[in-house]
Amino acid sequence: MKKILTLVMVSALGGILTLGAYKLFIEEDKTLVVDAVEAQPTLIPTSTTNALYKPYETPDFTQAAENTVNAVVHVKNVTLSRGRMTFEDLFRGRSPQRAQLGTGSGVIITPDGYIITNNHVVDKSQELSVTLNNNKTYEAEIVGTDPKTDIALLKIEADEELPVVTFGDSDDAKIGEWVLAVGNPFNLTSTVTAGIISAKARDLSGNASQAFIQTDAAVNPGNSGGALVNTNGELIGINTAITSQTGSYVGYSFAVPSNIARKVVNDIMEYGNVQNGILGVMGTALNSARAEDIEINDTQGFYVSSVEEDSGAEKAGLRKGDIIKKIDNIKILKFSDLKGHLSTKSPDDVVDVTFSRDGQLETVPVRLIRNQTSVLPYVGQIKNVKPKELKKYKAKNGVKISLLDENYAEYWNKNGIKQGAIITAVNDIKVNNVDDVQNIIRNMSKYDSFRIELINEDGETERYNFK
Repeated sequence: MKKILTLVMVSALGGILTLGAYKLFIEEDKTLVVDAVEAQPTLIPTSTTNALYKPYETPDFTQAAENTVNAVVHVKNVTLSRGRMTFEDLFRGRSPQRAQLGTGSGVIITPDGYIITNNHVVDKSQELSVTLNNNKTYEAEIVGTDPKTDIALLKIEADEELPVVTFGDSDDAKIGEWVLAVGNPFNLTSTVTAGIISAKARDLSGNASQAFIQTDAAVNPGNSGGALVNTNGELIGINTAITSQTGSYVGYSFAVPSNIARKVVNDIMEYGNVQNGILGVMGTALNSARAEDIEINDTQGFYVSSVEEDSGAEKAGLRKGDIIKKIDNIKILKFSDLKGHLSTKSPDDVVDVTFSRDGQLETVPVRLIRNQTSVLPYVGQIKNVKPKELKKYKAKNGVKISLLDENYAEYWNKNGIKQGAIITAVNDIKVNNVDDVQNIIRNMSKYDSFRIELINEDGETERYNFK
């Protein structure tokens, strides 16, 4: 029994000596690391610059808001609308009118009083005034408008240098980026709301004529024409529209990108109208259904179905079947991507077009041209005419019918009018190019009759009137 007890004691003593030697000479000393970890507080103050973890912090909008509110103005527009007719009005042959006040917002872009807003804010105005954030009110004049982009340029004569908002690059804006909407909803002046960019190049028309920035910043009636700015206070959009069944904000708002707005106002200031540069291609944006229809495997990009004669695209070598993947640094996933970027460009600008042909990517520079084609109601597609074509028809001016409207083709064929006929006047106004025709149509009322004068292939002048 004593031998067993002695053996146990010796074994225990040996184990203690072995463990002690390991701890003393072999194991690394980790005391400092453990102490460092234990010294970290459970909750780290936000002022600690070397903290390992930081609590969630929202962006600071105060500086951006302070810089913007003083440069966003309240626009008031007095229009005349048809009033209720009384028996006395009917007896005297009068057409009663009543004044109606509309309000919106605008953004000062130059210290001497140029203001950008929406066309629909100032449309049909009889009286137009602008109130600054310091409560000073000035009469405003319309310098120019572009209904297509819903942008208008105003001018006031102030007695002081005005605060301005600096233009940012809307192409650089990212989905998920914080933004501020500044305006005057419901006559609540200098209102600021925040949100994120929800989407870019959003089209609400269904015909790919728009390329809005979509946000979830609250925008309501009266915000139209106001500023959409990033956290640096840079203007990246002009708040323009909401989609709502009630007429008030329900979660999404839309702004014209600043690059488009800046291009429009620059053109208005320099030329008096908007100078659009076009690529010279026609086609369709791809998806699975369209790719199947034209029997290709690619489902992303813009499929070129035709290339306009004498266009920059033709001269650069683009042809039917090419799929445009990118213009400059903009990926083309839908037609509004293409339309939106080209809306920032002018005739003679050069863009880099990346396209796929037979599965191979190529990039070519393309010089943009002025718009050569348009659509004329009741007629179809029209195009600028070359001098030799005018000479052939013995015409001094006009535009050419390049494609008859299929809904009226039978009517024109019955009257002997074919593609190639020269339209010399619209509503009794001589036309020299597509721009002239577009200006006439733009100024027409829906109640106006529509008259055209043309020269047929026999050199005979004919006139047609549509109600």
